[in-house]
Amino acid sequence: MARKANTSSGDAANPGRLKQIALTYKMTRKADPKVGLVVAGVGIGVLGVLLAIGFLIGHPVYLGILGFVLGLLAAAVVFGRRAERAAFGQMEGQPGAAAAVLQNVGRGWTTTPAVAMNRTQDVVHRAVGRAGIVLVAEGNPNRVKTLLAAEKKRMNRVVVDVPVHDIIVGDGEGQVPLKKVRTTMLKLPRVLTGPQVTVANDRLRAMGDLMSNMPLPKGPMPKGMRMPRGGKMR
Repeated sequence: MARKANTSSGDAANPGRLKQIALTYKMTRKADPKVGLVVAGVGIGVLGVLLAIGFLIGHPVYLGILGFVLGLLAAAVVFGRRAERAAFGQMEGQPGAAAAVLQNVGRGWTTTPAVAMNRTQDVVHRAVGRAGIVLVAEGNPNRVKTLLAAEKKRMNRVVVDVPVHDIIVGDGEGQVPLKKVRTTMLKLPRVLTGPQVTVANDRLRAMGDLMSNMPLPKGPMPKGMRMPRGGKMR
């Protein structure tokens, strides 16, 4: 019974994965019309090279199978990179794009979006990991510097010995393009231990963020209005 249940759940998951791949391909093709030709060309090229080598050395079957597997792998890698590039191209310039990138940096990072924001919707996001605290700002370069300075001053009240890095998303001098934010963060030196990261996260969480510190209007709550996550009536 357990084997049947596992088999049925696996079969149910496969259509979902195929649909996700198809959806990703459609979205990528809008920004990169040649993605299908490039991916197919890479796969067929790898297969053709190994198959030719197989005929030369007298083992076309073995190298043909190997070429097929490696061709699929190479095509998948190329497709993944072009899909990622297309996704960054679509997100670039959109509000909250940096927060979406931070959510996918990888394991070991705790991300809190919109820890600081001004009236013109310049925003600062925070990520905490083994490299310390990374503040990622998106918006007008001159205005976000003020936001970054204020957020650093606020954090210094609860975390002192933790390194703080700041990244301003953009294509100008001293800025980091959106597609390179993840790479830039992963290159930062790891100076904290796991317990130190946990302590820093706990202290920053206790300090609160923009959403949890947002004041609520007095009087009855209007119909249709929802409380932000973590918000409490006071």
